[in-house]
Amino acid sequence: MVKTADLAEARAWAAAAATPDPEIPPLTVADLGILRSVKVEGRRATARVSPTYTGCPAVLAIEFDIARRLREAGFEPVIERALAPAWTTDWITQEGREKLRAAGIAPPTAAAGKAALLGAPPPACPRCGSEETERLSEFGSTACKSLWRCETCREPFDHFKCH
Repeated sequence: MVKTADLAEARAWAAAAATPDPEIPPLTVADLGILRSVKVEGRRATARVSPTYTGCPAVLAIEFDIARRLREAGFEPVIERALAPAWTTDWITQEGREKLRAAGIAPPTAAAGKAALLGAPPPACPRCGSEETERLSEFGSTACKSLWRCETCREPFDHFKCH
């Protein structure tokens, strides 16, 4: 038999997890792995969120949206910002990586972590799959992405940087 507390936690998790990233709307906070946990005690739902990096300009918008969604689901929201352990792109789910690719953004290499900063191979083009790509700029449409171009299809694309 499922406990009422388990149902409440599942409902709170679902509400918080549906929060889209304001900079990459096809992805949710769950896809990105920044929603670390949701705990329910009575009517209070505490969501732990790890920003993608400390200076992320979207973190307040994300926290406000999670709180709003929890409130709409009938909970009293508490948002805890978790800075340790630091978020890593390894936490992006496989579904999140596919959503990035579908949005024309090359996902970071899975399980690359910090080692990827020391000379990872160039990302494959999210449009045609070619590995013949070149970096145009260290910064793309947001600080967490870099701008690349495919040498095969000649299309520019963002690459989600490894952290």
